[in-house]
Amino acid sequence: MVKRSDSLHAALLIMTLTHLHLVLNHVPVLGTAFGLGLLAFGISRRSTELKKTALGIFVLAALMTVPVYLTGEPAEEGVEGLPGVSETIIEQHEEAAGVAFASIGALGVIALIGLLALRHGKAVPAWFSGLMLIASLTVSGLMAWTANLGGQIRHTEIRQGAVTSTPVSKDRD
Repeated sequence: MVKRSDSLHAALLIMTLTHLHLVLNHVPVLGTAFGLGLLAFGISRRSTELKKTALGIFVLAALMTVPVYLTGEPAEEGVEGLPGVSETIIEQHEEAAGVAFASIGALGVIALIGLLALRHGKAVPAWFSGLMLIASLTVSGLMAWTANLGGQIRHTEIRQGAVTSTPVSKDRD
């Protein structure tokens, strides 16, 4: 027999992991976009320091994706029975998250290799900057797509084909 306190503890743990997922998921999405902007600015300014900083941001964003990804399944369990939650959208989000997780992981590893190779004050080669720019643009798109699908789980107003209400005019005849 399950004690009431055990059930309550399990429910609080799931809610905590759901909340943690919702809070942390913004970090890799915004971090990758910020790193992309900083890298582009660093390339335009020919600043080795800005480019290296962007690489560091990609590494941190990739690391922060690990707890986001690991809390995804408990977050699903926490919301799947709620009204208005679509299992189809959850599955789409889950599939996109797998691709985004692998992609940002690869971006983070490549960025770390670059940082290690450039740690003694060497300049970032143009080909590497270009590669990272294209890769980070791709990963930023994947992260944004995944986040959008995640948002649709509870925000029905952003779902494709959603009907929004028209504001009522305050003017009365």
